[in-house]
Amino acid sequence: MLPDDALLGVTKPARYTGGEWNSVVKGSDGIVCRVALCFPDTYEVGMSHLGLKILYSLLNDRDDTACERVFAPWHDMEKVLRERGMPLFSLESKKAVGDFDIVGFSLQYELSYTNILNMLDLSGIPVLSSERAETDPVVMGGGPCAFNPEPVADFFDCFLIGEGEEAVPEIVDAVIKAKKDRLPRLEMLRSLSGIEGVYVPVFPSKVKKRTVANLDNAYFPVKPVVPFIDIVHDRIQVEVMRGCRRACNFCQACAIYRPNRFRSMEKVLKIAEETYRNTGYDEISLVSLSSGDHPQIMEIIRSLTQSFRDKAVSISFPSLRAEEMTSSFPLELTSGRHTGLTFAPEVGSDKMRKAINKNVPVDALKECAYQAFRNKWRRVKLYFMIGLPGEDDSDLDAMVSLAKEISEVKKRVDGRAAEINASVSIFVPKPHTRFERKPMIPFEEALRRQRYIRDKAKGSRVRFNFHDAEMSYIEAVLARGDRSLSRAIYSAWKNGSKFDSWREYFDFQRWMRAFSDSGLDHESYSLRERGLEEDLPWQFIEFR
Repeated sequence: MLPDDALLGVTKPARYTGGEWNSVVKGSDGIVCRVALCFPDTYEVGMSHLGLKILYSLLNDRDDTACERVFAPWHDMEKVLRERGMPLFSLESKKAVGDFDIVGFSLQYELSYTNILNMLDLSGIPVLSSERAETDPVVMGGGPCAFNPEPVADFFDCFLIGEGEEAVPEIVDAVIKAKKDRLPRLEMLRSLSGIEGVYVPVFPSKVKKRTVANLDNAYFPVKPVVPFIDIVHDRIQVEVMRGCRRACNFCQACAIYRPNRFRSMEKVLKIAEETYRNTGYDEISLVSLSSGDHPQIMEIIRSLTQSFRDKAVSISFPSLRAEEMTSSFPLELTSGRHTGLTFAPEVGSDKMRKAINKNVPVDALKECAYQAFRNKWRRVKLYFMIGLPGEDDSDLDAMVSLAKEISEVKKRVDGRAAEINASVSIFVPKPHTRFERKPMIPFEEALRRQRYIRDKAKGSRVRFNFHDAEMSYIEAVLARGDRSLSRAIYSAWKNGSKFDSWREYFDFQRWMRAFSDSGLDHESYSLRERGLEEDLPWQFIEFR
């Protein structure tokens, strides 16, 4: 149990109390397997993740399984745990994480790796899988970063490569059977390796990505936990499709979530209505990589808008494309708040559009911005990327010009240019993309290009915000790494790295020392182009 005074002086104690609406607390009767779903970031970030919501409800719908949530404790709470000798615990039962049968981590971002090690250490679970005893939980990873699991393979017993709605129940069944048969730990892992999509590092072999064939038949939660405090995405999320037909050359999500699968309009409407009754949220977001590609998206939006018009519920669709919005999306449809629209042209020039295989019609983008301003949408946000293969300064000029032109569109409405926020990330070559063998630009060059863009934008109403070049560099090293990198990750964590995805806690020099102390050439992972004859660390993963 959590001592009554443990949260005194801790910021946001609701991160650790549990007890939220729709949370599930089970006793011991009939429970054969206990699963801790661990998210290596704060409560506010983890509770916004749709995958965690799906697995939490899916597993708790089983009579023989109890699934509980665990998030990375903030610095003040970690201090309490370590000073009092308390283990990291779950929100639902306050049970020590080390007492669960399965401890599953969501691998969403490479810079969360040190938090994983920290959470294992706080749980009393040996950080290295080779040091775990028969009584320790099975430590499992899944999510986008699992598509190159090698840099963290030494810390995990197994990984799920792909989608979990069908695979995770099979994994739980296998663990239950292993417990019943009293199998040694190694034999239990061997049985897990026989499940399609499961990779066990001690039994290296080819692994097929696990894919849910029919999205309409896939489990989807309609009673998600409603937090006591604000979270990053505090709304109903309804996944309308998976996959993306665009196949941009740099995009890992397009690769790992293909093929395209659609949830029917009837199913989407039913999920939205039931979830609203169970939560009372005032916003419904239709989420996917490319919601505009859904063949029934207009009918879905019209039906939802009509159904929720009198309930003051807004319908948002964050992943739409300019050409589709101008041709088929009447922007005045949306009820409730008119906040902002986001577009991701990625680049500014025709040359770069061809290079990345992303044809965004500029005229359509401008027309869509005009329609948005005319219909009283307040903001337009743009996403760009620098450092892509073949880019030069003329392409940066085109990027700034495009952002300025979109700002000027508002003059057609009220004679004033719009304030535009443009977010600029740095290209990181990711596994399983067409650019997986390409190098990234050195971070010094990334800084130069950022300064170049900022200077070109002076005097305009466009505000460019840039992703941290040093953080992007470490992300690239970890994304393209092999198993040797586990030494550097371990070293960085031992020397204080945690919450590396938070700029105020990221320490670039600490990572440089970790690479040096581990005898690793970090530039060979990030700045070197991989030849076609070279085997890649992630090539053992097979896509259908």
